[in-house]
Amino acid sequence: MHEQAVTFGAYVHVPYCATRCGYCDFNTYTSEELGPGVRRDTYVEDVCREIDLAAEELRSAQLDPPRELSTVFFGGGTPTLLPAADLVRVLRHMQECFGLGRHAEVTTESNPESVNRAYFDELRAGGFNRVSLGMQSASPSVLRVLDRRHTPGRAVAAAREAADAGFDRVSLDLIYGTPGETADQWRDTVQTAIDAGVGHVSAYALTVEPGTSMGAAIRRGEVPAPDPDVAAARYEVADDLLTDAGFEWYEISNWARPGHECRHNIGYWTPGFDWWGFGPGAHSLVGGIRFHNVKHPRDYARALRGGELPIAQRERLSDEERRIEAVMLGVRLRA
Repeated sequence: MHEQAVTFGAYVHVPYCATRCGYCDFNTYTSEELGPGVRRDTYVEDVCREIDLAAEELRSAQLDPPRELSTVFFGGGTPTLLPAADLVRVLRHMQECFGLGRHAEVTTESNPESVNRAYFDELRAGGFNRVSLGMQSASPSVLRVLDRRHTPGRAVAAAREAADAGFDRVSLDLIYGTPGETADQWRDTVQTAIDAGVGHVSAYALTVEPGTSMGAAIRRGEVPAPDPDVAAARYEVADDLLTDAGFEWYEISNWARPGHECRHNIGYWTPGFDWWGFGPGAHSLVGGIRFHNVKHPRDYARALRGGELPIAQRERLSDEERRIEAVMLGVRLRA
């Protein structure tokens, strides 16, 4: 993967999930939660409308000189619940409207059970070159506590399918500090991710948010709350194992083999990186203006079909606010 200056990126939020994990408070919806009047099969049309309107706003407002996209990141939710052809269609529409750098990084997140080799083949042929898989744990009991649907071996199998399809940049996402997780289970999880042959591993401490089913279970005393001292010990284990295996720590929660760092995520923590977030609830920062979209897919679609950007709120950052944020975000990076 050739290096390219990371100055302008796009994030696409796909707010759909097959089921809701007990710890998750992201802006995501199962079929039952969406309610009437919202159709997943028309979502791509709405995103493409937003891309058109965003490109026009950038041109008319002259917020910044036109720049090709250096990174594109599809997150969620579960982007790969949509057909691969839909994700490719959005990427190609972005390329038409903004341009895509010759060596742009194009990532999609994925749950292991939502993909297969044929799906990866279609993504790779359509211009995607990076996959981030939600493995979380190699332990069946930990996956059950997290309400994850995939079996322990499925994430590793999916990573190998992606590699066989031509993805040379594959990441596995892990969660540590789950109630009931043992030190040996966590060590085995990290080692399993290393043995999968991927070039990137993310490890996140479990955070229990109000309003989640896990949060309710903890309040009722049915599940113990995560222990921050245990989480700190788990983090040190991950760093030791990954460093010994040739991974380099480059951001609070991320380790990579040289050349496999996620350039899109580095951009978020680096001053001078602008990004436009597409989809319900997506956040953006362009030309010193921060804004976010309406959260519910129904409101999102209604605004776009009325010819308006679905922006809920904007704010222009002062020079002092930008300086403080540069310091706060910069300390996440090894640099």
